[in-house]
Amino acid sequence: MEWDLLVLSLPTANATARMRAWRLLKATGAAVLRDGVYLLPASAAHQALLDEVAGDVRASDGSAELLRVTGADDSRFATLFDRTAEFAALLAQARDVRDRLDASSAAEAVKQAKRLRKAFTGIAAIDFFAGEAQRQTAAALDDLDAAARRLVAPDEPRPVAKAPTLRRLSDYRGRVWATRRRPWVDRLASAWLIRRFIDRKARFVWLEATSKCPRDAVGFDFDGATFSHVGARVTFETLVASFQLERPALARIGAIVHYLDVGGVAPPEADGIERVLAGMRESIDDDDRLLSAACSVFDGLLAAYDKETGSA
Repeated sequence: MEWDLLVLSLPTANATARMRAWRLLKATGAAVLRDGVYLLPASAAHQALLDEVAGDVRASDGSAELLRVTGADDSRFATLFDRTAEFAALLAQARDVRDRLDASSAAEAVKQAKRLRKAFTGIAAIDFFAGEAQRQTAAALDDLDAAARRLVAPDEPRPVAKAPTLRRLSDYRGRVWATRRRPWVDRLASAWLIRRFIDRKARFVWLEATSKCPRDAVGFDFDGATFSHVGARVTFETLVASFQLERPALARIGAIVHYLDVGGVAPPEADGIERVLAGMRESIDDDDRLLSAACSVFDGLLAAYDKETGSA
């Protein structure tokens, strides 16, 4: 295979530039062959990153050469990128939190799972030769997150193992839609999607008990509902698939909803959206008004994402 090799030298007195270069190279996941010689698997992205470092070094009165190397000892070079120890440390932390998990610690465990997932994502991004260590750690984080969330919200729907059923929009116009009261991200986003793309005249019923769902209502996001979690999809994603509403902006919103509802890989915007919605939920005690406020958030996301992708 091919490798991108950066050879650099900086004046000893320029500690600031030396530290800046070291931090940039560490962030790329570059391996150190020897002092001043750094290595990455060859790619256009890696070449651009190393070229940026080289430019910064030259601007700081240093020297830098970027080379493309072939015919090297690939197996020896690959071992320089072994992330097993880093994944093992995360795995140990995840197992420790999981072993101590109970109802009283569940909310804190969800936060810890998010923190560990963020660290995992950072390591995985520079794990160029991914193997069992990454897979095992990912599985442990999935298990921790799912177990903690079940304790925090025991009434969350369990996914069914089937493909979403395709539906006709004309069959779901002017309907009453029902879900659990005090809606959180998936229910809020699903209700927004329903009113925005499926049933503009939708009326919502917020259920104290799902067993009391009106017969003529379309249930969503609870066990036994018409629309709920299907396979790896949360209810929002099930609705998108069922009504064939796929578009890039909705996929990006779906990724945020998925992460905030069941965990997984965190989109950059997720934490900010969670804080906004949590603040709304804390300050608005009427579910209809809460939905109205949340709709403005999702409308804003849709407009921004559509503009980025050139969609309408």
